[in-house]
Amino acid sequence: MKKSPFRYVILAVGFAAVVATPVIAGSLGGPLELADEGTFFVGGRSIFSEHPGDPGSRVGGAGAGNIMIEQMYVQYRIPKVVSAPPIVMVHGSTHTGATFETTPDGREGWATYFARKGYPVYVVDHVGRGRSGFDPTPVNRAIVQSDVKSLPQISLPTRERAWQSFHFGPEYPQAYPGTQFPVEATEQYLAQLVPNTEVTLAGQGIKETPNALVALLDKIGPAILMVHSQAGGYGLEVVRQSDKVRALVDIEGSCGPLSADDVSKRFVKQPMLSFWGDNTVGALGPNSDTRRNGCIATVDAIKAAGGNAKFFLLPDNGIKGNTHMMMFDKNNLQVADIIMKWLGEVGDRK
Repeated sequence: MKKSPFRYVILAVGFAAVVATPVIAGSLGGPLELADEGTFFVGGRSIFSEHPGDPGSRVGGAGAGNIMIEQMYVQYRIPKVVSAPPIVMVHGSTHTGATFETTPDGREGWATYFARKGYPVYVVDHVGRGRSGFDPTPVNRAIVQSDVKSLPQISLPTRERAWQSFHFGPEYPQAYPGTQFPVEATEQYLAQLVPNTEVTLAGQGIKETPNALVALLDKIGPAILMVHSQAGGYGLEVVRQSDKVRALVDIEGSCGPLSADDVSKRFVKQPMLSFWGDNTVGALGPNSDTRRNGCIATVDAIKAAGGNAKFFLLPDNGIKGNTHMMMFDKNNLQVADIIMKWLGEVGDRK
């Protein structure tokens, strides 16, 4: 008999019967016992849209009516044994919550790994992106009115731009020597990139996603906030709005600039980690010197005000080859362990 390419992982969910779930071989580090798992939405509002779609369309067509926008999709995994605070994982530009799921080459991602280590894990899709949906009104209205200039510009990075900006190599398809990114799985990685459709919203996601994250914290209680890349600025705004951020883990995201009031009134109250990979010095794109040096300045400002902040550059600590997408890199679990070690040092474990 031909062997199946799948293996079976036992997933115990609460008091339910044990079920066998097929997954790609090697994606989990053994049985994962959960007390609960599921999805929900936070935020959102109903608006009346004159242009929700083509009323003559065979699928999903409708005339004017009410639609929901600005909601945020949340997927959660609650471990059977909770030994750490909840952690909310927020992806970056042109990505979705898949950032924290299985790696492109089929290894365990951070969402399940942190759950395995006792953290209740909440993974989101930015408001206006991926499973959170977007507002089709401005696109449809521009088509109906033949107003090309009002069409929002919806962008998706080319593989060439992604290759450089995310520090896989100096130019596509050349990889940096010793890169930790699984370049053999590049096609699987590129398949998960999506357009930044939040540009269809009034605030282009800049206000909507932080607002939804605040609503999520109000729902689940105080939690660690992990933000990546574009979401760095969102994390800062959440800290400004909410006192429920137990710690801020900022992975190669913007760290400011922060005002003196920001620092003294908000950012001295919870620990902050600015976490960086390799090959950022002199790199092209936003994930380079200006952003990294801004994070160093923010960390210094928080520490000077008596707060708890740390700047951590992996190559300076003997760990080389990590990319902007370090949660996918071949040593992704080692990197996660470093973050969890810091969380333990600042007291954010039970």
